[in-house]
Amino acid sequence: MLKVTKAVFPVAGLGTRFLPATKASPKEMLPIVDKPLIQYAVEEAIAAGITEMIFVTGRSKRAIEDHFDKSYEIEAELEARNKQKLLDLVRSIKPANVDCFYVRQAEALGLGHAVLCAEKLVGDSPFAVILADDLLHSSKPVMSQLVDTFNHYHSSVIGVETIAREDSRSYGVVDGREWEDNVIKLSGIVEKPAPDNAPSNLGVVGRYVLMPTIFKHIRALKPGAGGELQLTDAVQSLLTEEQVLAYRYFGTRFDCGSKLGYLKATVEFALRHPEVKEEFEAYLHAYMRAHTQGNTQENPESLETQYTAEAA
Repeated sequence: MLKVTKAVFPVAGLGTRFLPATKASPKEMLPIVDKPLIQYAVEEAIAAGITEMIFVTGRSKRAIEDHFDKSYEIEAELEARNKQKLLDLVRSIKPANVDCFYVRQAEALGLGHAVLCAEKLVGDSPFAVILADDLLHSSKPVMSQLVDTFNHYHSSVIGVETIAREDSRSYGVVDGREWEDNVIKLSGIVEKPAPDNAPSNLGVVGRYVLMPTIFKHIRALKPGAGGELQLTDAVQSLLTEEQVLAYRYFGTRFDCGSKLGYLKATVEFALRHPEVKEEFEAYLHAYMRAHTQGNTQENPESLETQYTAEAA
C-alpha cells in the first residue's frame, strides 16, 4: 500500500509583499503569535503521519534550517535555569522521528519548478506539497483530510475551497464532477482565469498530495511568462494519463501571503492562544469601544487606560 510519508515545502520565494520585514528573514519565519508560519505547516504534515520534510529553499533562507535544527546554546541555557517547560517546547519543534532535508532552488521559476527540485529526494513515492503562506485551521488538520482521501482512492488529490467568482484571477480553478461529498473528479484545471472564463467556483489552495508521475509532466512543460513552470499546468497534463481528484476541505484558510490575511491570522490565533487569549480579547473589546466613541485620535492614551481599568 502506498503511504504518504514525504512533504515538500517550497520556501524559496522572496516575500516582497512583506518588505522590509523579509529583507533579511524568510517570510515563512514570520510569527503568528509565537510560532513561525513554517512550523504550523510542518505540524500539519506531522499530524497527517508525514515524517520526511523536504524544504526547497533559496538564498537567505538559513533561518528555516536553523529553526528545525538542535540549538545547543538555548537548550543548555534553559536547562541551567531549570526552565523545563520552555526546554520541552524547544525540543518539540522537530520530533525525533521526523527528518528534515534541504535542497536549493537556484532561480525562482515557479511552483512547478520548485516541486521538481525535490524530485531526487521524493523518488518514487507519493508526496504532499504544502505552501506555508496558506495557514489552515481545522479541527482535523487539512493535510490529514487529503491523505485520508488519497488512501481511499489512491489518486493525486488537490485541496480546494469555494471562492467568489470575481476572485478567480488569484487562483487555479478546477473543473469536474462531484463523486461523493466534497470529492470532485477533475476534468481540467486553469491557472488564474478571468471570472467569465472560470470553469467553477472551486479554487486551489496550497495543499496537494501527488503521485510521483507528476515529475514527468513538469519536465515536459514549456516555460510560461517569466520562464516559470506552473504546477497547475503539470496537473492538467497529468489528467491525460491518470485520475486526479479535488477535495473540498473543511476548515478556515488565512492567506498569509498578504498583509491583511496575515493580520487576520494573528488576531484569530491570538484569540485561541491559552496564554494571551483572555487579555487580548479584553483589549480588542476596549479598542472597539474606544474606536466607536471616536476618542482614540483625541486621546491616544484612552485605549490603554480603559483596557488597564477593565483588566483590573
